[in-house]
Amino acid sequence: MSPHHAEPGLLAPDSVPAPNSQANDDPRRYEHLSRIRLEDPGAVARAAQSRVRPPAPRSDKQNFIVAADHPARGALAVGSDANAMADRRDLLDRLQTALSHPAVDGVLASPDILDDLLLLGVLDEKLIFGSMNRGGLAGSVHEIDDRFTGHSAAALQALGATGGKMLTRICLGDSATAAALEATARAIDLLAERGLVAMVEPFLSVWDNGRLRNDLSPDAVIKSVAIASALGSTSAYTWMKLPVVPEMERVMASTTLPTVLLGGDPDGSPDEIFSSWQSALALPGVRGLTVGRTLLYPQDGNVAGAIAAAASLLSTSAHANTVPSALNRKD
Repeated sequence: MSPHHAEPGLLAPDSVPAPNSQANDDPRRYEHLSRIRLEDPGAVARAAQSRVRPPAPRSDKQNFIVAADHPARGALAVGSDANAMADRRDLLDRLQTALSHPAVDGVLASPDILDDLLLLGVLDEKLIFGSMNRGGLAGSVHEIDDRFTGHSAAALQALGATGGKMLTRICLGDSATAAALEATARAIDLLAERGLVAMVEPFLSVWDNGRLRNDLSPDAVIKSVAIASALGSTSAYTWMKLPVVPEMERVMASTTLPTVLLGGDPDGSPDEIFSSWQSALALPGVRGLTVGRTLLYPQDGNVAGAIAAAASLLSTSAHANTVPSALNRKD
């Protein structure tokens, strides 16, 4: 379904931003989404059923997934901007820019954002990963007790999704970890029963002055992989979603599961971040990128340029030893 040609029963949009434009400041540009949700909520399911399905992931191609599930956990910050992701219209503009690039294979999103993208008709031939556990709100006292408040395995199957993603924080000093691990294992089983991928994002975490902090040392990441890989009664459909840390060769030696790299909240220069991705993408078992804030909110504001630069890493990572020139180009 094209955003410019609504299916019968859907309300046509008043104004849809150009795919590569972030300059549209019309406050009514997504008003049609509210009208559809009010008058025809069944349109979401119809859009999911009518979209053109993508081919299955292949071993000869690294996947490029754009992540947009942070707001559902109350995590709106990017860098020093505490409310960078608070404007949903701006976020949808950025996502449409990212998804319009031919190298972007799909999206990872919470139900509300995914429903918007389905209604916009921008997910034809795209992989869909739903965000499953968003109950561990950022900064909350129950953050480790990360309830599965998002997509269910049954809902993802109905949407024709490729799989579901789950954040799996393992805090040895927090008793809520046991229930969180059990819930993760149950979700992995429910996805596997349906032939859907479980994208597991594990961290060894610690409470530090009242805040939860992820330990990004190589040994901690390796331990988190060892624990998370064994969750569920089968690992046949399990992928890892891992941060890029020092000694990634050791990290990738700890698993045979397909692995995608996450971007996290960018705190280095673009050249440093992309160079680290490039090195990691060349390692055995790394099947692509699943990145959100770094690409949707780049330091220079150029989403299309950031997406193009990341895409160039996927196409050359196995052969190049230098950071692609696209990183230094202003598109």
